[in-house]
This record gives sequence, structure tokens and C-alpha cells, in this order.
Amino acid sequence: MPVIVVTDSTAGLRGELAGASGLRIVPLHVLVGAEDYREGVDDVPPRAPKSDDYTSAGPSPGELEQVYAEALDASGGDGVVAVHLSKALSGTWDAARQAAHRVGPRVRVVDSGGAGMTVGMPVLEAVRAAAGGASLDEVYDTAAAACARAFGVVYIHRLDDLRKGGRVGGAAMFVSSALSVRVLLRIGGGTLELRDKLRIPSKGMRKLVDHVVAELDAQPDGVRAELAVQHWEAPDRAETLEQLLRERLGDEVTVHRGEFGPVLGLHLGAGAAGVSVLTAVGADGR
Repeated sequence: MPVIVVTDSTAGLRGELAGASGLRIVPLHVLVGAEDYREGVDDVPPRAPKSDDYTSAGPSPGELEQVYAEALDASGGDGVVAVHLSKALSGTWDAARQAAHRVGPRVRVVDSGGAGMTVGMPVLEAVRAAAGGASLDEVYDTAAAACARAFGVVYIHRLDDLRKGGRVGGAAMFVSSALSVRVLLRIGGGTLELRDKLRIPSKGMRKLVDHVVAELDAQPDGVRAELAVQHWEAPDRAETLEQLLRERLGDEVTVHRGEFGPVLGLHLGAGAAGVSVLTAVGADGR
């Protein structure tokens, strides 16, 4: 039996992508007052403007333990590789580590260092490796290496939610003093860094693509890229991002489209949009 790959609902794998063979997805939680909704499973009610009743929570070690144990059994004992939201952004990784310890050494946990499709695309690469017959160690190494090659740039339209969530990382000094300014943040390698500040929102998407293309141009020759565009309550921005990416990188580039989901959307805020990138060496270039 092939190794089973597990991730969480913030990886952005929904619809056809979530249906990949050998993939299990553990939901995070959105708490609305006393009600608990599982992301990707339950219908989360829309958030009212300026509402403070919404919070998020990661899966418990017990929830993860159950999924890992079931996945290990489904693999016929071959093993489980779990790839989760960055430990710098959530307690999910620590809960995963505890759960894996309880289930046993055939469960390996990867700290993605990212969020959204900067996790989702490496997960899919690990799933493909597992489907091809890779061993537990090989699937783990594939996932870890892909996570190290992934990064994202996200446009934050409202900084209030990001600051309330305490997830501002290296941008904290700027964010705390300039909440009226829109910003571009880079996520990858377990860090969240300020890349640009914007007074005029209409320039945000082009600036974002400029940063993505500049980082790709700095890669060695022969590197190709798979991309994903995500948004939260900003479909027009997502459409603009995809158009700009294809203008700059060519129509043949792979660009996935989707939403951040309720948990990331709660922290990034309405109007957020971003691009995730997974690089890989290929003979055909980008």
C-alpha cells in the first residue's frame, strides 16, 4: 500500500485538488460565539462587519491522532507523512507532533513553513511521490524539499484582522503604527516579512506580481514554477492577479485558483489576495 499524506484545511486543497488519491485533510475550526464549525466540512456563516465573535482554533492532538491512526492503517503500515500549516503561524504543528508521537514512528510530520497553497502544492507533490511507490523516507524528503522551495506574496487590504490575530511576524513594528496602509507580505521558510507598503490599493496587484516575478528571475536557469492565486472576498483581485501572471510568465504557466478559506480569511481579512509559488528544476524552464 502507498504512503498516505495528511494535511490540514488551510492548505487550500478543495474540490478536485482535495480528491487526490492517498490524501487526508484535517479541518481547523472556526469558532463563532459558542458554535464550532469545521473548515471544509461545515458551512461557516458569513462574518458580520467589525464582528469580534469569530476566532479560529487548530485541530486537537486527539483529532490528529485519530486521522493519523486511520491513515496508517489504510497504508498497510507503510507510513504517513503529515504536512501542516507553519508552526510560526499556528499551534497545529505542535499538536501534530504530539499526535505522531502517540501513533508511532511510522508517522512523520513536516513543518511547511507556509500557509495556503504554499503548503498545498508541496502536499500534492508528496502525494504524487507516494502514488509512484516512494518509501516513507522518500515521501517525507519530497515534502520537506518542496516546502523549502515554496513561497507566497499576499496583499493585505485591512491590517486590523492580522494584528488582532498576532500573526504579523517581522512586519510587527510597521503594522502596529500604520494600520491605514495596505501591505504586501512574503511568507515562506516559517517567516512573514513585509515586502512593500501601498497607499493606493489599485497598484497592489501589479506590485505583488512584480515581487513574484523578481524572485523567480533570481532563480537559477532551468527553474520552472507552478503557481496558485487565492483570495478572501476579493474575486476581482484574484482574476487580475492571474491575468498579470500570464502576461509576465506566459499562458502555459500552471496557475491554480481558489479561496484562502475561512480560517486564513479570518486572519488576513476581507480583500486579501495572494500568489503562492512552488519552484522546481525542469528542462523546459518556467
